[in-house]
Amino acid sequence: MFLKKKLVESDKLAKPVGPYSPGIIAGNFVFTAGQLGIDTATGKLQDGVKAQTEQCLKNIADILEAAGSSIDHVVKTTVFLTDMAEFKDMNEVYSKFFDTDPKPVRSTVQAALITPEMRIEIDAIAILA
Repeated sequence: MFLKKKLVESDKLAKPVGPYSPGIIAGNFVFTAGQLGIDTATGKLQDGVKAQTEQCLKNIADILEAAGSSIDHVVKTTVFLTDMAEFKDMNEVYSKFFDTDPKPVRSTVQAALITPEMRIEIDAIAILA
């Protein structure tokens, strides 16, 4: 048996800058592409890791909403930080989005991103509501 993939689309979502989808529904799961701290309405990169973390998670919430899910249904995230010294600041904002148990499982790794101003990227897996 093969699961069909369905593209997640919405006018609220940024158009991908490469050959990838912002989100895919497969079975009972929604997978998001990595989201940066860019406001999708203005195209502006937010300043600093706290503002970028908040924007990443808002972008993920928009993708999940367009798919028929929500941030409350996230089961896994991967966080890519350019500087692990910013881990505490990222966690401060992240914990406001995931403040009830059970919290999603998470991996956090240090990675270089597209430009030095980009401090964080986050992707997520959620179940359909």
